[in-house]
Amino acid sequence: MNQYKKPSESRISISELMLPSHSNFSGKIHGGYILSLMDQIAFACASKHSETYCVTASVDKVDFLKPVEVGELVTMKASINNVGTTSMVVGVRVEAENIMTGKVKHCNSSYFTMVAKDTNGKSVEVPGLILENETAVRRFVRSIYRKEEMKVRRDRFKSSEFQLETHLELLKKHNVKVDL
Repeated sequence: MNQYKKPSESRISISELMLPSHSNFSGKIHGGYILSLMDQIAFACASKHSETYCVTASVDKVDFLKPVEVGELVTMKASINNVGTTSMVVGVRVEAENIMTGKVKHCNSSYFTMVAKDTNGKSVEVPGLILENETAVRRFVRSIYRKEEMKVRRDRFKSSEFQLETHLELLKKHNVKVDL
């Protein structure tokens, strides 16, 4: 596939008023509800870019920076940051606006790796990405580094290579009791 698309061609934005039915026991919007919305917008963005059905392969680091309150208008923005052969990294930004004051706060950012699938569930190639500006280049390169760092983290603790003795000293600094 030699097709290329600009990130702007698949950029998506959604807004939703947060209702009491979305709240948790502390009266804030439930994190699981926000994650569900994030997954939906990542799917929509990736599907728009690839022009096919997509599935979530992974979510990289979700930090809830600020709580979302009942009555706030949550806006999520999604953009393709990186593409592979069959996968895409979708950057998702979550903001909440107090509709009475107009004050907007950044609540969350995360990266969803989505894989394009055909009607039989087989992975299919996705269009490449046209990097039009410095922001697009920065996002693409940052995704490359994030992927490399994720592989290092994953490989560092393979059970076949983990050396218990090496890590016992580190555990002494933490609130844990080792009882082997």
